[in-house]
Amino acid sequence: MKARLVWLILCGIWGSTWLFIKLGLAVLPPLTFAGIRFVIACAILFTIIFIRRIQLPQSRSQWLLLAITGFMSFSLNYGLLFWGEQYISSGLAALLQATIPAFGLVIAHFYLPTERMTPIRIVGVLLGVCGVGTVFSNQLGVAGPKALAGCVALVLSSLFVAYSNVLVKARGQRLDPAILAAGQMFFGLIPLLLIGIPVEGNPLQFHWTTMALIALFYLAVVGSVVAFLLYYWLVHNMDVTKTMLIALVTPVVAVVLGMIVLDEELGWRTIVGGGMIMLGIGLIVAQRLLKNKDALVIAG
Repeated sequence: MKARLVWLILCGIWGSTWLFIKLGLAVLPPLTFAGIRFVIACAILFTIIFIRRIQLPQSRSQWLLLAITGFMSFSLNYGLLFWGEQYISSGLAALLQATIPAFGLVIAHFYLPTERMTPIRIVGVLLGVCGVGTVFSNQLGVAGPKALAGCVALVLSSLFVAYSNVLVKARGQRLDPAILAAGQMFFGLIPLLLIGIPVEGNPLQFHWTTMALIALFYLAVVGSVVAFLLYYWLVHNMDVTKTMLIALVTPVVAVVLGMIVLDEELGWRTIVGGGMIMLGIGLIVAQRLLKNKDALVIAG
């Protein structure tokens, strides 16, 4: 029961972060906004690491892994995500980032011997690709070039974070989850601020509205620190394939919140394309669930 409650809380948190990103982007520039979010989250995580006396990485290869994956999953992923969501709805952004498992499967095929492509997985990936194509098909004509660029940015962000996740699974098994999260954030926030501050200006001169501050601290504390800690707890207390179902629920939460709070509208292409993406990811998750069930039967 406790694990199910945490699962529901995570769905709510990760589904709502898209709304708070959109609210913050109303007055804050994207790169510096993302960078400051991770400065706050990183400071909290390193405080937790210090209190718990978790050992830092001891090898150069582990630090290099944190730097590379941090650059991909935080600098590139969140930089593109925050930039792209300026021009598209929060619900559409969440739907496009739901392609992460599809990209991850293709990349994992070349890195992880136990994660080979199968016919069902190929169908799932193709459905995701077709869904993205359906979403893209009318963006330029209806929403304009900036909206199309925003969609491309979200898909690229999914590709980068998927690659990062595969590298961590292949080479970072010995890293403590808190070290992994904090280390990646630390290395990832540096490029965001190094590019963001010179280009977007002094953060002290930003228009810091009450809503902007609420969005920033919600994303940093709840969306980053609390969500990561809850997720890693869930991984240890629930079958990992069931935790993957979160990826199917969060876009739905994001779409509903965007429609209720921001009055966002979804065209039929977005609905059909989003449905294809979610169906594709559903097939991928379903096969993993069946694979684990078969493994348990054989082991018994």
